[in-house]
Amino acid sequence: MAIDITVPQLGESIVEATVVQWFKQEGDQVTTGEALLELETEKVTLEVNANDSGVLSRIERAAGEDVRIGDLLGVLDESGEAAGAADADSAGSTDSKGAPADESGSADESGSADESGSADESGSADEPPEPAGEASGQSDAVSDDRVTPVARRMADEAGISLSEVEGTGMGGRIRREDVERAVAARRELDIAAAEPAAPAAEPTAPEAEPTAPAGAHAADPAGDDREEIVPMSRRRRTIASRLVEAQQTAAMLTTFNEIDMSTVMTIRRRNREAFEERHGVRLGFMSFFVKAVIGALRDFPELNAEIRGDAIVRKHYYDIGIAVGAEDGLVVPVLRDADRMSFAEIERNIRQYAAKAGEGKLSLEDLRGGTFTITNGGVFGSMLSTPILNPPQVGILGLHRIDDRPVAVDGEVVIRPMMYVALSYDHRIIDGREAVQFLARVKSLIEVPAALLLEV
Repeated sequence: MAIDITVPQLGESIVEATVVQWFKQEGDQVTTGEALLELETEKVTLEVNANDSGVLSRIERAAGEDVRIGDLLGVLDESGEAAGAADADSAGSTDSKGAPADESGSADESGSADESGSADESGSADEPPEPAGEASGQSDAVSDDRVTPVARRMADEAGISLSEVEGTGMGGRIRREDVERAVAARRELDIAAAEPAAPAAEPTAPEAEPTAPAGAHAADPAGDDREEIVPMSRRRRTIASRLVEAQQTAAMLTTFNEIDMSTVMTIRRRNREAFEERHGVRLGFMSFFVKAVIGALRDFPELNAEIRGDAIVRKHYYDIGIAVGAEDGLVVPVLRDADRMSFAEIERNIRQYAAKAGEGKLSLEDLRGGTFTITNGGVFGSMLSTPILNPPQVGILGLHRIDDRPVAVDGEVVIRPMMYVALSYDHRIIDGREAVQFLARVKSLIEVPAALLLEV
């Protein structure tokens, strides 16, 4: 019995995904619960597992193709026979539908001619050569099963004939990346064709060499490898669109301050070993800042709110997002009810999220929601930056590296470990006064961390 493998539910508000890779090939044996393929959504990468045992008889969507919930990904043959597989051991037992699928196209093994009656050794008589010079309307000549819907749409928009595009997908299927390469190749040809016309306009200067100025990249036949077209991953495309959305929809402004980290660093140094021995996790800076942010959010609740239409929604819970830099893009897992967590629970959850992000195993539940975000560019060496809001949140705190700097304390210049901090906020509901006071409150709670025991 044939069992359809379809795109499962992807999570809240997510309807599309991209096929990253197949772990199985057509004809492979599959057991129940075994991972078949990997899908990438705008938030997470997830695996699609087999619900039954059998043989993967057909793959419908190859790596790189965009799919929607419910789309057919492949077919699993529960009887254990790979439909259409060109296996020498079972060549004599295949049905009439599978017989012509012999990859060699030879009539010696099948014993009969194919449907077209052609004796061509390539076995590709179903694809007659395209007439030369017909550039328009050729995309319709390529059957739907040999081109993805996205690739066909892109080719139509760019005016590219699909008959001229080389498919790199499974079975020669034309994908989005193939059309993008064809568009780029045609653009390079257009540029190269236009280049020789420039020196012809100045025949009176024979001493001038027709070379490009120093530092300029002139088009040359051997320059193909100087540029590489790499399609954006779905997550990178989502990050890009959300960052642009944040800047276009919010009245974003950033205010700065600096924090003396002396006391926190002394507490960490004195309690590091005992803390790790007791809780099994290292004491870091993030737990201090999470607690300080919650204390400041209680004093300035608009920074823990969001805008819905013409209303302001104030949230009386504190789900703090922690930005984590993964290999394929920034993700923001959320500490649920962080105000109820101890320092050890905060540190433990952050480290678990960082490990899961590195392995690509964050779940949709890990990333859902959030009322305020903290991002730490200091771990990468950033001295100062302006973080971008994570909609629909209206506030984000940026941390940076700690540097020893001369500062004035009680009329004297001393060297202290200082950190610049930045608060980006939505000016539509937060005034500059509240933003500055919020950041000053975070500063005071970090510089005098004993107050955290009273405030949080």
